[in-house]
Amino acid sequence: MEVREAIEKRRSVRAYEDRPIPEEKLRRVLEAARLAPSASNQQPWKFVVVQDVESRKKLARAAGNESFVGEAPVVIAAVALRTDHIMMCGVHSYPVDLAIAVDHITLAAVEEGLGSCWIGAFSQAEVKRILNIPRQYMVVALLPIGYPAETGGLKSRKPLETIVSYETFSE
Repeated sequence: MEVREAIEKRRSVRAYEDRPIPEEKLRRVLEAARLAPSASNQQPWKFVVVQDVESRKKLARAAGNESFVGEAPVVIAAVALRTDHIMMCGVHSYPVDLAIAVDHITLAAVEEGLGSCWIGAFSQAEVKRILNIPRQYMVVALLPIGYPAETGGLKSRKPLETIVSYETFSE
């Protein structure tokens, strides 16, 4: 599959088939995160792979009772291990680093015939408690992954001309 095809096929999946992800597929998806770039190539992250049914249900409750989170056979918690680094541009590096790595995961999942949904609406404290994540770290995203139970249509996106300007900013 070409990268462009994976980008076009990627969508937020909120219904999953009740079947496990083979270990080799999951490993390839996680390998995509390992290969992702990060500020100063530090890879200041940890990906907690949750397959236990009860733990996934608890994560679903921590994510505003979104049941589909717990119905996916795998939920990956993307955890920043260093939250104090600020890039020269004035932006914290950890949300950027984890966004790149999680996006690599979502695209690799598409290539494997899997779907995912980036979850940012969750209780930080509750997820840390469930997964035994130390207080000083930050959970940036939860990512349920599995075989999509339904196929979705095309994503609605703004025209390129409304989101791009050349040479200088324009509204």
